[in-house]
Amino acid sequence: MYREKKIKRLRRLRRRKRVRGKVYGTQERPRLSVYRSNKHIYAQIINDDQGHTLVSASSLEKDIAANEGLTPVEVGRLVGQRLAERAREAGIETVVFDRNFYQYHGRIKALADGAREAGLQF
Repeated sequence: MYREKKIKRLRRLRRRKRVRGKVYGTQERPRLSVYRSNKHIYAQIINDDQGHTLVSASSLEKDIAANEGLTPVEVGRLVGQRLAERAREAGIETVVFDRNFYQYHGRIKALADGAREAGLQF
């Protein structure tokens, strides 16, 4: 059992390294990084040149968490929309999407679609 978990973790790290090798955020086009746990989803826009987080949003925010009865996919869409609104206020219009090691499916896809709907360009 321990060996299986270790192999799974190594595969995940390999996928992350492969994705991050291709994705880099600059001042003109920062990186939108996504992390999801079993309960929540987090997203932030990062300038890798300076190592600064410019904007962030998550499902832990009070107004998003107050929406009872939403599916995790609907919550992901709300987080994406909130992130895009904050990015537009900060003057960010285009980003490069970093899905980490997650499949572009479900909550990750919903977050990206929500951000696009709110005006963020990938």
